[in-house]
Amino acid sequence: MGYIFYGCKILEKLNLTNFNTSNVTNMNHMFDGCSLIKELNLINFDTFNVIDMSGMFNECFSLTKINISHFHTHNVKNMDSMFFKCSSLKKLDLLNFNTFNVKGMNKYF
Repeated sequence: MGYIFYGCKILEKLNLTNFNTSNVTNMNHMFDGCSLIKELNLINFDTFNVIDMSGMFNECFSLTKINISHFHTHNVKNMDSMFFKCSSLKKLDLLNFNTFNVKGMNKYF
């Protein structure tokens, strides 16, 4: 699923409640450049097998609300630029993030 919505500059809303992500290992740059999206509810995302989340929300300038509280990140190795340039994001719940295996976190925010 890497780059699936990459550069969708005019995309304003996404309904991802029925996305089956249980076998996904790569979510890098998934929403990169989606500069008009204000909210993302990813509570149903199964990230148990994901190893790359680099640039996942990079340059989501308008993003103000995101629900990633159920993300499982224990297998993730790369989080470089994950929230880079998310300048409108005021609150982010990372309490459940396990970054033990992460090797890259450059330009995280």
